[in-house]
Amino acid sequence: MIAMKKITILTQLALCAGLAFTGFAAQAEDVKGSAQAANAKVWLCTGCHSIPDYRADYPLVYRVPMLGGQNAAYIASALAAYKKGERKHPTMRAIAASLSDQDMADLGEYYAVQTASSPNNPLK
Repeated sequence: MIAMKKITILTQLALCAGLAFTGFAAQAEDVKGSAQAANAKVWLCTGCHSIPDYRADYPLVYRVPMLGGQNAAYIASALAAYKKGERKHPTMRAIAASLSDQDMADLGEYYAVQTASSPNNPLK
């Protein structure tokens, strides 16, 4: 009897976990980024991320990466991690806190298509 209850509980937990992960995956799939939409959002990023070899010095010295050509999902994921506090740079955390999931997806797509010769921002 006790073994059967454990199996039932484990089955229910597995089902709940599966549904939760399905919900997260479905939510992530609903947000499609648009590089064009990000044109109006990227202005704040270019202040640091378009300067070759730039280093920010608050509160520590950070090397600011060039973002052009990075994977769109990676950029959106990194922004989400800053927003959640999983990444610690204070300026990036403040910027990411103001972004919606759509904004993050758009910025990811924008930077994914940038190259050194892109007309929108040749320094990417």
